[in-house]
Amino acid sequence: MRRYKIAAFIMIIHGVFMEIGGMFCFIPVMILGNDKFDIGQYFSFKLPYFQDNLNMMIVMGAIYGAVRTVGAIGLLRNRMWGFILSIINCIITMVLMMFLLPAGIIDGILACSALVLMLTQYFGDKILPKDIE
Repeated sequence: MRRYKIAAFIMIIHGVFMEIGGMFCFIPVMILGNDKFDIGQYFSFKLPYFQDNLNMMIVMGAIYGAVRTVGAIGLLRNRMWGFILSIINCIITMVLMMFLLPAGIIDGILACSALVLMLTQYFGDKILPKDIE
């Protein structure tokens, strides 16, 4: 159970500080306008579509951070839905982390470490059957 709690705290840190914290970058854009405050100088997506729609990506990141935090709270309360939601979040983050650099590196470190902790706690010392070829 200790690994689940560590993984949940990693995901809370990831969700609250990185994803929801990124939403606070959207506040100056709304106040000052897109023409006076270029948020693209702080975030760089590798795909032009994401870069062109950066304001919407920030909002989606906040939603994603909230879902990650809800999954982590479910995991802290030993709920299976929290475990599954957290696994899904970590896998999606591993797929998407390469599109946002350099923040994607931190996303990958946090998501992958939480995923490893959850899977090693869930499967423990189980070994593969010997008849697998």
